[in-house]
Amino acid sequence: MIYRLRVLLDANDDCFRDIEIDEKSTLEEFHNVIVQAFQLQGDEMASFYASDEEWNQGEEYCLFDMSGGMAPVKKMADTLLEKAMSKKKTRMIYIYDFLSLWTFSVELADIVPHNPGTTYPQVIFSVGELPDSAPDKEFEADPRFHDDDDDEEYSDDEDDEFYDEESFDENDLY
Repeated sequence: MIYRLRVLLDANDDCFRDIEIDEKSTLEEFHNVIVQAFQLQGDEMASFYASDEEWNQGEEYCLFDMSGGMAPVKKMADTLLEKAMSKKKTRMIYIYDFLSLWTFSVELADIVPHNPGTTYPQVIFSVGELPDSAPDKEFEADPRFHDDDDDEEYSDDEDDEFYDEESFDENDLY
């Protein structure tokens, strides 16, 4: 089967690509198609994240394992598209270049049979041009983790007193 996916840049102006790709393709192959479709440099780190209907970021599928074996990771090269997305899991977030934070929403639009004689993957529709730089991101703290009673301005002196009382040497790591 063929997945029809819309990859939309999170920006003020419309910029998206509709892509058809075989469900047996890996997320790394899909990453490469996105890089080519948006004419990104292709030399930066990237990750896909599972997402729910509200576009909340979930499980990560990374391009490279940077954990040094310290934590289990799911790599794009080891994950088939059909395992990451389905009729029940239709959304993902794609981040390219963790310094610039090019952020794309990926949504499964349809699942169709192979069209004989068609080469996949392919970009079937394109709107807009990629801007010269990634759109600015505004991150806000989750209000569930904000204590309104603790709005006092931070005082560095208070922390110094605590560390002095606890015999804490901030430069003594070992």
